[in-house]
Amino acid sequence: MNIHEYQAKELFDRYGIPVHKGCVASTPEEVYEGAKAIAQKDKIFVVKAQIHAGARGKGGGIKLVKTPEEAREAASKILGRNLVTPQTGPEGRPVQKVLIETTSPIHKEFYASVVLDRTEQAPCLIVSCAGGMEIEEVAAKEPDKIIKQHFCAQKGLDSEKALEIAAKMTEDSTAVDVFAQTFQAMAKLFVEKDASLVEINPLAIMESGDVLAIDAKINIDDNALYRQPEILGWQDFSQEDSREVEAKKFDLSYVGLTGDIGCIVNGAGLAMATMDIIKYAGGEPANFLDVGGGANKEKVAAAFKIILTDPDVKAILVNIFGGIMRCDIVAEGILAAVDELKAVGNTRIEQMPLVVRLEGTNVEQGKEILKKSSLKIIAASTFEEAAQKVVAAIKV
Repeated sequence: MNIHEYQAKELFDRYGIPVHKGCVASTPEEVYEGAKAIAQKDKIFVVKAQIHAGARGKGGGIKLVKTPEEAREAASKILGRNLVTPQTGPEGRPVQKVLIETTSPIHKEFYASVVLDRTEQAPCLIVSCAGGMEIEEVAAKEPDKIIKQHFCAQKGLDSEKALEIAAKMTEDSTAVDVFAQTFQAMAKLFVEKDASLVEINPLAIMESGDVLAIDAKINIDDNALYRQPEILGWQDFSQEDSREVEAKKFDLSYVGLTGDIGCIVNGAGLAMATMDIIKYAGGEPANFLDVGGGANKEKVAAAFKIILTDPDVKAILVNIFGGIMRCDIVAEGILAAVDELKAVGNTRIEQMPLVVRLEGTNVEQGKEILKKSSLKIIAASTFEEAAQKVVAAIKV
């Protein structure tokens, strides 16, 4: 789960990571009042759109202003619209809040993050003197500028090791101490809050000599949210795909894609293979959707309804291998979904090509249930045949 920058900075402040003085607001008038409250001599304001995406400045979502009045005007142009950045896609993300901070000139920018290194099975501190840039770009072009340090989740990042790394970043003795403390705090936050990413880009030495986290990004492991009730309460559904939000209600694994063939599959591996073979047959999958090994009729029905909310879907491929998941349950779920959709006036499924491949437990019962229905089902026996038929059905 992603959280907003202002929420990440609230956590930073709790853990002793230095951040700008600021406040969050939902209206231009709140921005004006907030700017007046945090105003400091000789410091300007930065107004930052709060969305779950980076490169906000490139989309016009970050503005530097000199007065509370200018802050209000800048916020009025940002709030209430969809901000499009290189990371949002053409649809953008809705801006419902902005963060207002006082700021001052930056002397030098750095990068710092903590991530989980799955290969080493340990958290890893990653730092670089090339702050303000995409770390992937730095890694590709100047890998020598990146320092990595793994540490034990139970013990945290050692203070001596943190100082050693900080000393490689800058010769400023005061900044070295703050860097080291920041690295240790990031490591502690990462572990205690069940994060998958804690990132500061840039971490900056200001012209005043202060060290500050200019930006903040924290992602939390979804599987650990039950241990983080406060952070779970911060979830902003407006920033998420509504289909993915609905899928979570039924414990379905769904990821929206950009193709036109909807996929309903049981098992993550089978789902990935299904998308691959659709591509191999010349088609484009519209989603990843795993109903799980023990799905019931309600889950299957929910999966169909979620897929049909995507206006780009022109055909659906159901690929089920019945083990724990029985094929007759899948068939009943398909018919239940059709009945529910028809009841609310949605007859799209009746005109849409539906390719079904069922194998495994109760496969004959499942096929018989579908055969007796009014649906125009295209049966397939093999993986390859199913993919070829669903791609051909779209091209008819």
